[in-house]
Amino acid sequence: MNEPPAWRRFTAAFGAGLRDFYAVPYRRTFARARRDEDDLFMLLVFGEALGLPNPAQWYCLELMPLLYERFHDWHRRMGMPHSPLEYISCC
Repeated sequence: MNEPPAWRRFTAAFGAGLRDFYAVPYRRTFARARRDEDDLFMLLVFGEALGLPNPAQWYCLELMPLLYERFHDWHRRMGMPHSPLEYISCC
């Protein structure tokens, strides 16, 4: 009913094409960088749970329930067959 103008559709499609053209050769690199950032963040959050000082503790505390779901994938990727934290039994 309320369709955007043709020029707006064209610029959106053109922008998506450019993004694909420049990002496809580096997709694996971007995925690895995103995973490394996630690993660092998870290390900070769970390090705080172990008593290590975390400079961003007030921002990380409310994210703990969301990270429990991803903790299993993380510790398996780090080469640990079982959870290193005894109070998190996700395996």
